[in-house]
Amino acid sequence: MMSKKIELAVGFFVALSIAAVLMLALSVANSGISGSNDTYKLYAKFDNIGGLKVRSPIKVGGVIIGRVSDIALDDEDYTPIITLSIYNKYQNISEATSVSILTAGLLGEQYIGLQPGFIDESIDMLAPGDFIEDTKSALVLEELIGQFLFSQDSGE
Repeated sequence: MMSKKIELAVGFFVALSIAAVLMLALSVANSGISGSNDTYKLYAKFDNIGGLKVRSPIKVGGVIIGRVSDIALDDEDYTPIITLSIYNKYQNISEATSVSILTAGLLGEQYIGLQPGFIDESIDMLAPGDFIEDTKSALVLEELIGQFLFSQDSGE
């Protein structure tokens, strides 16, 4: 009779533990997703986005200020357009800001890096829905290796 009570207590504890882990996982997953109310959208057009993905971070000096919310092709010239969802607390982004696609480490994930431009009364701030004009495309490792090998062959 005592073993049945112990088995029941262990079963209850295991079920409670699974429920707690599930709640923690859902909580962590939702903390990275921000609703449309606390972000605003900017757009940037690149020649090559490499391995950039939706939900990739947008960083300024290593601080995450938003996420990539959409990747689409321009209907006219078939270049990628990236939709940047920036957190509302980072409103003062000037038109002189440049955007580049960077890689974390040598072979790490790709992310968007913003290099803030100078803030002056003659420079306007970007409004929601604006395009960031100064963009630098991703460096694709395969293309660099191909260029290196091609330059070695032509040098002989």
